[in-house]
Amino acid sequence: MPIDINELRDYKGGNPAQWRTYMSARFKPTTWVDDVITKDEEWRNLQKQIDTLRRDVNLLQKSIAPKKKAKEPCDDLIKEMKGLQVTIKEMKEKVPLVEKERDVLLGKIGNMVDPEVPISHDEDKDNVTVSLWPEPAEKPALPCALGELTYTLPEIKPLTHDDLLWRVDGYEPVRGQNVAGHRGYFLKNAGVLLNQAIINYAIAFLRKRGYDILQPPYFMKKEVMATLAQLEDFDEQLYKVSGKTDDPKGESEKYLIATSEQPICAYHMNDWIQEKSLPIRYGGVSTCFRKEAGSSGRDIRGIFRVHQFEKIEQFCITVDDFAESQAEQKRMIESSEEFYQSLGIPYRVVCIVSGELNDAAVKKYDLEGWFPGQNAYRELVSCSNCTDYQARGVETRCGVKKTAGAKGEDQDRLNARASYVHMLNSTLCATGRGICAILENHQTEDGVKVPEVLVPFMGGIDFLPFVRKAAEATKGEKAGKKAGKNAGKGEKKK
Repeated sequence: MPIDINELRDYKGGNPAQWRTYMSARFKPTTWVDDVITKDEEWRNLQKQIDTLRRDVNLLQKSIAPKKKAKEPCDDLIKEMKGLQVTIKEMKEKVPLVEKERDVLLGKIGNMVDPEVPISHDEDKDNVTVSLWPEPAEKPALPCALGELTYTLPEIKPLTHDDLLWRVDGYEPVRGQNVAGHRGYFLKNAGVLLNQAIINYAIAFLRKRGYDILQPPYFMKKEVMATLAQLEDFDEQLYKVSGKTDDPKGESEKYLIATSEQPICAYHMNDWIQEKSLPIRYGGVSTCFRKEAGSSGRDIRGIFRVHQFEKIEQFCITVDDFAESQAEQKRMIESSEEFYQSLGIPYRVVCIVSGELNDAAVKKYDLEGWFPGQNAYRELVSCSNCTDYQARGVETRCGVKKTAGAKGEDQDRLNARASYVHMLNSTLCATGRGICAILENHQTEDGVKVPEVLVPFMGGIDFLPFVRKAAEATKGEKAGKKAGKNAGKGEKKK
């Protein structure tokens, strides 16, 4: 999913200096832009050399033909021509190899960076808060960088989501780990009811706002996933599933989706969408699978960070117009805000710093819900505008398709007129995290109140009483506490 190569070509009206600025904002080497330009020049020079040699061959053919007709000697000319044809063949074989090398380098260039994005690598200090709900008594002026923002935080409550989910008989973590390994779990009773209620409420919420609901395939072909996922994601996030047993080349390999965004991106693969049909808005409902590589030791208890979960996703497609996709992104994050307000979850919305953007996103908003049992905000929603970056990977265009004229203009002229759609994605709710936020915010001394909007989807259940005591510490936790005590005794002896 690269940018348009013409953005780096001066002779095509490109501005490579601007893209060096974007790479600098992402804290990536600006020399990567120069590497692409160098390889692109090599590719173009090969094409020029081939064209020059073809002209030379044509001239030689024109010289040889009359000599043959006149039965004059022309062996040297024929030998020269055949030598040039061999050279052309060798150079033509080299062209796709150089083009592939260039495109690999081009794939390392991230998208542009929205002017509103704070240029920084420090999320804790420089993420910009753009919204707070409910509004604090101090009414702080927004937007404001996190490091400069002061206000009274929402109330703190005693229990964390893992303890609450256990007490309402909502999950079985140990039994899940026995079956599935690390971060495995069984949802049970209240947990299952909450999970399904959130899914069904979210579907109703999006349908009311004009979204078409999609339940996509849970795995994708490797070559399709490669047009969308960054290379490092293959190892860090994605689970691979094997296909045929007699497949030594791995051609039947597939990857489990980490989000419904991925298959929905490819829903319109190779389509040419009429502008009058845009925007298109999809609500994706799927199970998601993530390795969570690099998260070792984080959020071990509960279902906040797990390998398998359900998620409802917003995925929107607009015309090839930056102002249009900017407006759509704000509409999407506002929809997410409405959703969490309806669930009674306090939150803040932050604009993420440039150094934490993935390659496709030009700007990303995170909605971070308040977790009173942890006295912290935690990410619930990620909302990104990817402009035409992903659309180029899956060849999804928009506008009226131009046909060749009477003289039959070549495909390059057709491509020059093509517009690619803009694609945007936003979490509405990852149900596991949604359950965690509901439990912590709506806990009471005796159980958990069910948010009013979920009651119809819970079969009328409006309260989940505690039916179990706090869970016992695991062997690993007991061993950790024992080690900590021993370490403390050692320090006292010194």
